[in-house]
Amino acid sequence: MIVPPHRLSGVAGIPEEALDTTGVKLTLGELYAFDSAGAIYSGGRRVIPKWTLIDCPDQLCRLRHGAYIVRYREVVRVPDDMAGLVLPRSSLLRMGATIYTAVWDPGYNGRGIGLLEVFNPHGISLGVGAHIGQLIYLRLEEPAKRPYNGVYQGEGIG
Repeated sequence: MIVPPHRLSGVAGIPEEALDTTGVKLTLGELYAFDSAGAIYSGGRRVIPKWTLIDCPDQLCRLRHGAYIVRYREVVRVPDDMAGLVLPRSSLLRMGATIYTAVWDPGYNGRGIGLLEVFNPHGISLGVGAHIGQLIYLRLEEPAKRPYNGVYQGEGIG
């Protein structure tokens, strides 16, 4: 069941102004370009690629066709009895770009990231703080037995 926004106010430290019609507004914080290859091996070992922060003159990021890492401005906490999914804003899709994300696990806390892909061959421009995604919360039948406490806990905070 998708949790209605009016039930989220204060639940996960979400201010009223961040609530949207169906979930929580996520805005552009920083953008990063890939600097190296990544790898995932059997047994769970992985190599995360290096990223470089993209300079956005006048708080406007001009992006060419390609893939980027986006970090949202909002610090998000996912309660132990919920999971989160991020969907792109329709205006982002209409410009020829989208955001991909994984499930945000119960217990996660941080400034999450997504993969922004620009398909538009002419590129797009995004202002820092632009509303690019929407986080929806899904209520679980019962709280998670092992809430998230992995390497990305607290990411992007501080």
